[in-house]
Amino acid sequence: MASFVSLNCSFPLQPPPSASSSSSSLSSPQSQPRKLIDILSSTCHQTTTTATRTTPASTPPPHNNYGGCSNLIKPIVVNGEPPTFVSAPGRRIVAVGDLHGDLDKTRSALEIAGVLSSDGQDLWIGGETVLVQLGDILDRGEDEIAILSLLRSLDIQAKADGGAVFQVNGNHETMNVDGDFRYVDSGAFDECTDFLEHLEECEYNWEEAFASWVDVSERQRDERKRSQSYWGPWNLVKRQKGVIARSALLRPGGPLASELARHAVILKIDDWVFCHGGLLPHHVSYGIERINKEVSHWMRGLGNTDSYLETPFIATRGYDSVVWNRLYSRDISDLYDYQISQIESILEETLQAVGGRRMVVGHTPQPMGANCKFNCSIWRIDVGMSSGVLDSRPEVLEIRGNKARVIRSKRDRFSELQVVDHV
Repeated sequence: MASFVSLNCSFPLQPPPSASSSSSSLSSPQSQPRKLIDILSSTCHQTTTTATRTTPASTPPPHNNYGGCSNLIKPIVVNGEPPTFVSAPGRRIVAVGDLHGDLDKTRSALEIAGVLSSDGQDLWIGGETVLVQLGDILDRGEDEIAILSLLRSLDIQAKADGGAVFQVNGNHETMNVDGDFRYVDSGAFDECTDFLEHLEECEYNWEEAFASWVDVSERQRDERKRSQSYWGPWNLVKRQKGVIARSALLRPGGPLASELARHAVILKIDDWVFCHGGLLPHHVSYGIERINKEVSHWMRGLGNTDSYLETPFIATRGYDSVVWNRLYSRDISDLYDYQISQIESILEETLQAVGGRRMVVGHTPQPMGANCKFNCSIWRIDVGMSSGVLDSRPEVLEIRGNKARVIRSKRDRFSELQVVDHV
């Protein structure tokens, strides 16, 4: 059961140190730009409308049709590779915060958002809804690849109905590509090992293996837990195997890193800006499409070519980088009025520079639930729902035009003690 809450207004981790990445002979999935198309069936008595990404025509587009019969005839138009600017006129937008490897909570969040079937079939039921996930799928949980696989499956299904699924990368995605595994759950190392075996069974067909993983991962996990001994978590050989598998998958140019490279770190949909940590004026001056391209090239292992930085500092490193910034999501109760006014002024300057009216961020858990500040110019929607964080009840943000509301599950309430312990 979900409840609808209308709002009227309605520092935990440090940036990662430099880390080297292991090499591997695994091939990465082919980088391909996508075309978004609204195909209206003949029963709607409309002609087909096509919207194309501004990418080279010579590159073949993968699973890229956005279709379905509806009264909405305007197409979703995406510019940038990875996606940076999106026009989605008339669409309902749902934003989901940090998931941190918890597949059960992910499904719960998507169900209350009205985009995932509750029958266990993982079917898209959102129609022309646009779903945005704000990063930090990796770390603190054991079902990371399964969640990524689920979102890819929903992306394919959503396109057929005229909807869309977008992801933005967070600091934990960039940390792992940088070889920083400090916050990896032991079960996530095992998942990497199991996934590589699954990839081998699929004869290294990445698309087949990745898309099907969510269907087989839970069985693999259950079998693994039944077979491991009491001392399993301390098996150093097993752990070493997991680290090697993770390094092979997530090193720059690795297949999973290249999968993450399909996604932006900054996404603008109509008047709404989505990013994990927070956008600042100097990010906009640098160029948000440029930032997205540099991070994508780095994840694909192209950091030493095309004049792109090996590690895009402005996006992935430092307290004021796009994925680490907590200026907008921090608790402001201990600040002086002039400091709060400065933050609001920076937010207004940023939104004006990027041509947006509202920003949505994750990154910093909000113990009291998703909320907005500064006349709702900023929405903070990381509620720490993962069992590896606060184990709180799922919440999502629903956007219709310039209005937004929080949808909350009435289940999975967390205790005050858990919140205090985490903070």
